[in-house]
Amino acid sequence: QVQLVESGGGSVQTGGSLRLSCAASGRTFSTYRMGWFRQAPGKEREFVAGMQSWSSYYADSAKGRFTVSRDNAKNTLYLQMNSLKPEDTAVYYCAASSAGGYWLLADFGSWGQGTQVTVSS
Repeated sequence: QVQLVESGGGSVQTGGSLRLSCAASGRTFSTYRMGWFRQAPGKEREFVAGMQSWSSYYADSAKGRFTVSRDNAKNTLYLQMNSLKPEDTAVYYCAASSAGGYWLLADFGSWGQGTQVTVSS
């Protein structure tokens, strides 16, 4: 399994931006389907954005505001978040899957420890 470490979380005001990074170990990063998920207090973890090969996928809540990208040379996945809203407040997790499929939690076998994003109004 791949080891994942997120960074870049923090506290911003409504309308602000943050860029999350997910550093992955191993030499096969480019072969993994990578995703960003988030979990707000009292809510289930949900899909935010992901990449399969060079195709990007977004939850409706992220479309138009968030951009997912990857740098295979650096073994890193990114999530650029713009126009942040208080409802974006959550712990954001990076996850990796060695198989294709839907963006379901059960499809992802490797998870990072998460990074907190707090958006204040």
